[in-house]
Amino acid sequence: MNQERLYKIILGPVVSEKSAAAGESSNQVVFKVCPTANKLEIKAAIQSLFGTKVENVSVLNVKGKTKRTRYGVGKRSDWKKAYVRLAQGQEIDFVPAE
Repeated sequence: MNQERLYKIILGPVVSEKSAAAGESSNQVVFKVCPTANKLEIKAAIQSLFGTKVENVSVLNVKGKTKRTRYGVGKRSDWKKAYVRLAQGQEIDFVPAE
């Protein structure tokens, strides 16, 4: 897999109460990923970009909400979420070093 594809797979971390609880209890990190990415691509991207060992990856498709606007009914985009379980003793730090 080429380096350009690896950078396009991971779109960003998902910061929520549920993702924080998953990180504390079972050493998981939650990412927003490209909708066309599969589990093997996500695992390879995390391992190469962050230099960590990944045990497994679970993915789910999040359906966009229907929202009412003053112009009628609109819809948010669908997106894909990946729960990445890191190996024991591994972690990903999102705060840049100063």
